[in-house]
Amino acid sequence: MKIGMIGLGSMGTILLESLIESKAASEDQFYVVNRTKEKALAAQKHYPNIHVLDSVCEVAKQSDYLFLCVKPLQFAEVIEEIAPICTQKQLLISITSPISVKQLEDKVDCKVARIIPTILNRALAGPTLISYGERCTDLDRVEIHSLMKHFSEPMEIDENITRVSSDIVSCGPAFFSYLLQQFIDGATRQTEITKDDATTLATNMIIGMGKLLEEGHYTLPTLQKRVCVPGGITGEGIKVLEQEVGHMFDHLFQQTHAKYYHEQKKITEAFSNQPTKK
Repeated sequence: MKIGMIGLGSMGTILLESLIESKAASEDQFYVVNRTKEKALAAQKHYPNIHVLDSVCEVAKQSDYLFLCVKPLQFAEVIEEIAPICTQKQLLISITSPISVKQLEDKVDCKVARIIPTILNRALAGPTLISYGERCTDLDRVEIHSLMKHFSEPMEIDENITRVSSDIVSCGPAFFSYLLQQFIDGATRQTEITKDDATTLATNMIIGMGKLLEEGHYTLPTLQKRVCVPGGITGEGIKVLEQEVGHMFDHLFQQTHAKYYHEQKKITEAFSNQPTKK
């Protein structure tokens, strides 16, 4: 199996690292290209046996699985270059949410899937979201699931929940890192604890909480109930959260979806200027 990667930005690099370090594939199976070649060469310093090529077409020619890890508005240009090269036996895999598998299938002859990774995959943990095109066979599904299982918990999703699922698993670490930082900053403003101590305590707390959930000791509601003793201090804190949080997360999802639909519109316009495969 030869794996091509077009684009080594943040998520492309995480995907490369996760696949190699989980031993899902060996270094010499990878053929990579990046618009700024220095970034690809930097990856090669860490993984000397990967193949750094000079063009997207060269990578496409070499690949059984071809990951497209470029920004959404760059997709149309890249697809136009590689479409004449892609064959029916190849599997083209997008890692971005605003572009549907159907849009890609309309432009290429090969099989198409979408896999949305998360930064959590770098720790060989967390989910990956998978959507399959109509040309993917049962064997393709088994092989993709097996490949992703090396470093994640693969979850097949429907097209209509792509954005919200990505908000939760891919954007979620940034959202909750921000909230945790605000938690730490509030502690240091209101008490004599140092920022370093508050950060250490909060970091260890969130790691331990994750383990409790992972090992099945508690669910989110039962964990809250167990800690929040009636009439206790935790309950007073929960009252503040109930008052302050309100519809904050509703507004968050409204905003991310508005951006998503805006990007979809621009992508559709870009694709509409290109010929559909015959």
